[in-house]
Amino acid sequence: MAENPSDTPPDRLSLDPRSEHYDEAPLSRGVGIKFNGQEKTSVTEYSISEGWIRVAAGRSLDRYGQPMTIKLKGKVEPYFQNPPEGEVQEGEASDG
Repeated sequence: MAENPSDTPPDRLSLDPRSEHYDEAPLSRGVGIKFNGQEKTSVTEYSISEGWIRVAAGRSLDRYGQPMTIKLKGKVEPYFQNPPEGEVQEGEASDG
């Protein structure tokens, strides 16, 4: 699955720029989440070691105007959707 350590998503990641777990570099590559074997697209934060994801709870907002979220526990499997920049995919022609 992951050929090298830089190809592994971080243990914990958040989409909220105010969070200490927000990191632009992995988010720019696109991080997909499989939760209990199902693809999830509405994940706002996850933790592999603690085994949870945080998803928006409908269209409800909290008193600060942020989406209300719920924490779901289970098996979390993050993956990168795009290869790192500068890396050539198999079957693609390289310049040169």
